[in-house]
Amino acid sequence: MSYVNILKAGTDHTIWSKGLEFYRDEFDIMGKRLVAVASKNTSEEARKDVEHFQNQFLIQEKNISDLKHEVRNYVKGLSNDAKDHAGQVDERYIQQGISLRERYEQLELIMNSLRREFNEFLSKWM
Repeated sequence: MSYVNILKAGTDHTIWSKGLEFYRDEFDIMGKRLVAVASKNTSEEARKDVEHFQNQFLIQEKNISDLKHEVRNYVKGLSNDAKDHAGQVDERYIQQGISLRERYEQLELIMNSLRREFNEFLSKWM
């Protein structure tokens, strides 16, 4: 095992945690808007779109929950390893952090795309 200073791990995990909370809150808002549109528009086309967004929201909320859980475990493991090794952590944590960053950035891309698509839906049906 190779160890490095914990400072190399950075503090991205705090940004990820706050970002994930923001996206979770955003789904609450979008969900309320979706219910409003669904109650006013009962056409087949509108129902299909509503179902599409309901499914997308569930999928992305699950992805957010899973990533949030992994970030928490990462921070806990990082902290414990640093305590056990006088501020040094196994290099595998650095690699894990890079992987989590990539997953978070991918989630951001998906959220931005979904938000744009949902706003187009709202402009069509509201």
